[in-house]
Amino acid sequence: MGRRLQAAQWARYGLQELAAMCGIVGYVGARRADRILLSGLRKLEYRGYDSAGIATIDEDGLHLSREVGKLDNLENELCENQHQGTIGIGHTRWATHGRPSQMNAHPHRAGDEVAVIHNGIIENYVELREELAAAGHELLSETDTEVISHLIHREIQAGSDLAEATRVAIRRLRGSFAIVVLSAAEPRRLVVAKNATPVVLGLGDGENFIASDIPALLDYTRDVVFLEDGELAEITADRVTLRSFDGKEFERAPRRIAWDPVTAQRGGYKHFLLKEIHEQPQALIDTMRGRISQDTGTVVLPELDGLWPRLQGIKRLCVVACGTAWHAGLVGKFICERVSRLPTDVDYGSEFRYRDPILNGDTLMVVVSQSGETADTLAALEVARECGSPVLAICNVVDSSIARKADAVLYTHAGPEISVASTKAFTTQ
Repeated sequence: MGRRLQAAQWARYGLQELAAMCGIVGYVGARRADRILLSGLRKLEYRGYDSAGIATIDEDGLHLSREVGKLDNLENELCENQHQGTIGIGHTRWATHGRPSQMNAHPHRAGDEVAVIHNGIIENYVELREELAAAGHELLSETDTEVISHLIHREIQAGSDLAEATRVAIRRLRGSFAIVVLSAAEPRRLVVAKNATPVVLGLGDGENFIASDIPALLDYTRDVVFLEDGELAEITADRVTLRSFDGKEFERAPRRIAWDPVTAQRGGYKHFLLKEIHEQPQALIDTMRGRISQDTGTVVLPELDGLWPRLQGIKRLCVVACGTAWHAGLVGKFICERVSRLPTDVDYGSEFRYRDPILNGDTLMVVVSQSGETADTLAALEVARECGSPVLAICNVVDSSIARKADAVLYTHAGPEISVASTKAFTTQ
């Protein structure tokens, strides 16, 4: 059952990749699944999210619960509509395709049979969505994930079992993904598949687990198997079967986690600063995903659609921020003036409103804030609104005060930054 590894060794296995956005949990066993799923999702709250949901199966079929906002909202809903099943999947989402809403929250369902959760980006989802719609499938959300559930459901209806349906469906996907699939047709089995997005399997006694990060598992097991790219697993209460995407079965010895829960949250690093330094490449990937077309090489920013008419007449940029975000603004000034040839000022938020700034409809204010709650930056935003200047926010926290008050917002996907010294928040800004 594997050798014990010290925390410092884990970096050699690429476990810094476990910093990808969104939280995934899955469970199959004898206990109430909803409680284990909710507990696991709480261990992943440090990732940041805007909505959450779970799906379970019991003798009455597939049940879905989804809520916008914090896990407390989902927990309150579950208190009123308890899930009795002993198999299920759960997810916390940070919006990439589609705004934060109950309809866009995971899990996504196809019919009354299949539910899917997903981390990553499906780059060809528009083509797949059009194909499915033309074939009569009704897609209800704005997300890329929903197409996965319909692709799998179509294969099941054609006679495939859950594992084969998933294997066929993922061959149609282009992009990065860790997906977990639940089907009422096979109510004692989960299927998980991975490509370029982390997922780990937890091995128990008469129960097994799935998660996007180790902390979600440590209350239940310390024996884990890490899936690699191009691999798929079938999970039942008493067995884990590993296969490659081409269907070949193989075995992999489990590893035993020696971390305590606090160390696990640090990803095995000595402190959060070191962890967050190593998370910068993944944070940049997460921030750029879905914003650069792989086919055309163009930048895609649908968040700016509503602001676009006002941007046509812009003659000047004014960047306002505090602290580290102000330094990001200085980098932005260099890039914006060089690329757009628009004069760009960078102001410190605490000084901006006291100098009677010159603002009008020809000036775009860009406010930068990790938290979206920086008081001085928020005050500067109010000044811009009073002067009739359009405001674009760059921040890291969904539905924060600055994000709500700006005319448009570009979210960085750095995840929470625990260390006082800013690293990944700065690079994503």
